[in-house]
Amino acid sequence: MIDASKLAEEDASPAASGATSSATRLFRRYLLSLSTGVLGALGLFWLALFWLERTENLPPPAFSNNLCVDEKLDFLRSNPIASPNLLVIGSSVAWRHVDGDALVREIPDANPLNGAFCGLFANQAVYVANWLLDREPSIRHVVMVADPQDFTGCWRVPDAVFSRSDADAYLAEQATPWGYYMRYFSPRSLVRNALTIKDQRAGRSEWDPLVFNRYGDGPLVTDDSRPLLYGQPEALDRNCFNSLATLSQRLEREGRRFTMVATPLHPQWKERYDPEGRFLADFDDRILASLGNGGAHYWNADKEWPAPLGAFVDAVHLRWSAAQQFSDALASRLRNQIDKPLTSAGTETASSR
Repeated sequence: MIDASKLAEEDASPAASGATSSATRLFRRYLLSLSTGVLGALGLFWLALFWLERTENLPPPAFSNNLCVDEKLDFLRSNPIASPNLLVIGSSVAWRHVDGDALVREIPDANPLNGAFCGLFANQAVYVANWLLDREPSIRHVVMVADPQDFTGCWRVPDAVFSRSDADAYLAEQATPWGYYMRYFSPRSLVRNALTIKDQRAGRSEWDPLVFNRYGDGPLVTDDSRPLLYGQPEALDRNCFNSLATLSQRLEREGRRFTMVATPLHPQWKERYDPEGRFLADFDDRILASLGNGGAHYWNADKEWPAPLGAFVDAVHLRWSAAQQFSDALASRLRNQIDKPLTSAGTETASSR
C-alpha cells in the first residue's frame, strides 16, 4: 500500500530545498553588502584622518572628549619632562597662571611640570594629580592653583578624566595613536575640533589658544578683555573638599610638600556676586579644614597679592603679563617653604600659614 504522506513529503522537498537555497543566497548577499559598507566607511574614515594629518588639522585622540585636555596629553607625549620635582595641578587657572620660568629663576633646582588641565573640577584635578604622582616618583612638591568655581559641582562629574592605562600607554610606551581614534570614535567632535585645532595650535585663537611652553604652561597672551563670563557660583560642594583632603593626606604620608593657592579674582566679580565676602570666607574655611594640621601651606593670593590694574581678561583668568608677575610672587613663597626643612613625618618645622 502506498503511503500518501511520504509521497507528499517527496513532492514538497524540492520546493523546500529551493526556498532554503534562495534564503541562503539572500543572506550571503546581505552579509557581503554589510561588509562592503563597513569596510568602505572605515576606509573613508582612515583617509579622512590621513588627510587631516597632512593638512595639520588632525585633533588628538579623544581620550576625554575635551579638546583642551586631549591636546595637553598629546603635548606631554611629544614633550616629556624628565624627572620633574615640582608639580602644578588644577584647572585652567593653574594652566594659564603659572610661568615655569619664574619658578626656575627663584628656585634653581626646580624642574617644574604643569600638569593642569582646563575645565576640571577639584575632584578631577586630584585624579590627575594622583596619576602624575604615580608616574613621576621624583615629584617632591605639589602646587594646586584653583578658583572657588573649581570646588562646586564635583558631585555631578566622574573623578576619572580619562583612562589612566590608555594615557600611560600613549605617553610612556609611545603607542601608535591611530588605534585610539577607533577606540574613542567620536566623529562629531572630530569634525568640530578639526575646524579649529590648527589655529589654536598656532596661537591664532585669542581666547582658546592651545600653545604650551616647555613646562606645559598655557600662556594666554592678549591685550583684550572680555565680559566677566563667570556668573553667580553654585554652592560649594563637600565632595570637592573631600578630594582635596585625600590628596593632602597622601602627600603628608609620602613626605612631599603641598601648597594650595587661591587664584586672584576680578574685583568687579566679587563686588557683584559676593559683596559681603561670605562665599569666599566659607571657601577659605573649607580649604583650611581640608588641609588639616599637617605641613600643607595655603596661600590666598586673592587677598594677599595685589593684582595689577588691567590684569584680568575675565572674572578669573589673568593675561600672561600679569600671570608672570603672579608667578614671581608664587615662586618667592615656594622658595621660603623649601628653605624650611621637613620632619620625617612630612610636616614643616615651623608654621607656614
